[in-house]
Amino acid sequence: MVPSTAPAFGTLPRRLIVLPGVYRPQADTWLLAEALSHERVDADSDVLDIGTGTGALALSAARTGARVEAVDVSWPAVIAACLNAFRQRLPLRVTHGDFAARTRDRRFDVVLANPPYVPSARPRPSARGAARAWDAGPDGRAVIDRVCACAPALLRPGGVLLMVHSGMCGPPATVARLEAGGLSAEVTARASVPWGPVLRARRTWLQKQGLADDGDEREELVIIRAEHP
Repeated sequence: MVPSTAPAFGTLPRRLIVLPGVYRPQADTWLLAEALSHERVDADSDVLDIGTGTGALALSAARTGARVEAVDVSWPAVIAACLNAFRQRLPLRVTHGDFAARTRDRRFDVVLANPPYVPSARPRPSARGAARAWDAGPDGRAVIDRVCACAPALLRPGGVLLMVHSGMCGPPATVARLEAGGLSAEVTARASVPWGPVLRARRTWLQKQGLADDGDEREELVIIRAEHP
């Protein structure tokens, strides 16, 4: 187990347990936490955290007294989120499996999503291992598009989706898909962060796909906010 300390964006629990193969909270996590801090979340709120990983965002929401459900396809992530909830002494319902199947016919006031979004030469996202937390098909949208398709049914009237992903994945496409589902959507925050080891290892492929330019060293992250009318 590797303890992770909280850095720059937003407010997250400190000293999180990160099991092997579980996505460690990074800049995208903190950017999403910052976005969450601007939403009305209280004891009357039902919150869903899609792809919870360590449970960092779910626990931030649970701290407000909200009823929070966290879901992940990774068993190590589910175990880590449960351990962190126990350690933080916060109530958190953690479920394993596909978010759409686990939440069928249920609606939430806030839905958080930090989906896999790194473009990959593999035609399909990884089915196992640590890479399943970031690999998302050739355009990086394999999971993003599923979240967009499911969001209208997941949100109550007035409910809000907050999703973070890379600028490589086409934020305008995300906004357009959400609006096509009847939601109002916009990019509400941006951040520029250094490329990590995964992007650096894929530099040549990303350049061939037109997703990166020679000399790129920073990635833009965006927050998409969508609201159910």
